[in-house]
Amino acid sequence: MDGIRLVPADELGLRPRIGLAKIAKRAFDGEDLNPLWETLVKRLKADASDTDAAMDLSLVAQFAGKPELGLQIQAEALAGQRLYRAPCPRKPVLRVLAFMAEGAVGDNVPIEFLIADSGVELYTLYVAPGRALPEILPDHDVAFVAAPESEASHAALAEIARLAARWPRPVVNMPTLIPWLDRDRFCKLLGDVPGIAIPATVRIDRDDLQDIASGSAGIAEFLADGRFPLIVRPVDSQAGRGLARLEGPDGIAEYLEDNAREEFFLSNFIDYAGQDGLFRKYRIVFIAGRAYACHMAIGEEWKMWYLNAGMDVSIAKRAEEERFMARFDEDFAARHARALSAIAARVGLDYFGIDCAELADGRLLIFEGDIAMIVHDMDPPETFPYKHPQMQKVFAAFRAMLAARARLAQAA
Repeated sequence: MDGIRLVPADELGLRPRIGLAKIAKRAFDGEDLNPLWETLVKRLKADASDTDAAMDLSLVAQFAGKPELGLQIQAEALAGQRLYRAPCPRKPVLRVLAFMAEGAVGDNVPIEFLIADSGVELYTLYVAPGRALPEILPDHDVAFVAAPESEASHAALAEIARLAARWPRPVVNMPTLIPWLDRDRFCKLLGDVPGIAIPATVRIDRDDLQDIASGSAGIAEFLADGRFPLIVRPVDSQAGRGLARLEGPDGIAEYLEDNAREEFFLSNFIDYAGQDGLFRKYRIVFIAGRAYACHMAIGEEWKMWYLNAGMDVSIAKRAEEERFMARFDEDFAARHARALSAIAARVGLDYFGIDCAELADGRLLIFEGDIAMIVHDMDPPETFPYKHPQMQKVFAAFRAMLAARARLAQAA
């Protein structure tokens, strides 16, 4: 690419950061992060240009429940340096450069989890419109687009797409395909696939929701086959923040009183409870077109995620998840083979994930698609002994996909 020179990483003097995977694990295990905070602050006081320490400090702040402070620290670090190096515990056998956008933990693909404890050397390059790339970058075998589609990162993703079109190394996860995972576009992409149920989803602004609440507008004016109950969430919300089920017009008014956002996603609610009254939600990732199981959450409420499903306190739930993982290829994946194949083909990305459920009529209910879904191996092995082998299978497939793309490019 014009103006960019690739050199061995050691020539750039890049020091490995502590990184997301290690800091997240310490937070996940309930470790007191204050000593780490103090250590990083001391490093910055000794050298204000230590952007590696600042980026790690940004993560610590976010895991400590201070997202605004964390993002402020990140912005200050990125003003001085946009290129970083993750720790590699082994002799590198593959060098990967990840394009990322500024944002909170969980906004970009957490690629460090996918390559943890492997021989993959990772460099992260934060792209921002209007800011020139470093003129010298570390040489690498393959580039990976980790920046998601969101309102905040839309411009960065567009810039990454411009760069990817002329990048001197193969690019995995072409950025022009990622916007199709936005909720209102994803339902259109998959809406006519046999064996799939995905509720129509629309963007709607605050004034239109207020009109529905007051009765001056009907749901069907905005949402095809719109009816109560409805699911509403702020655009770009994550981890269920602002997610609610609205039973009627009065619920809209109450919801808006508690949510000051101006734009929302609205969709019909589909009841996915099983015959036993429990809700089951699956996380599946697609790697080079093949589906892999990541987790199965079982809960008593429709609004459920793995962390609030009580999987750690239920032997019965864990036993069911273990069976799901052990028999995934010949059971779940075989049962939904046509649907999963169609999803992979229509999305077209090398790596992405879906959250889904099974309906009583056998269809696969799709909640969302995203490239940045959390996929990790941090659960305690004494409680979840079956998860480590499964997640290592996922991680190995991810690394193999990257290596294959690099080798194909070299062969060409």
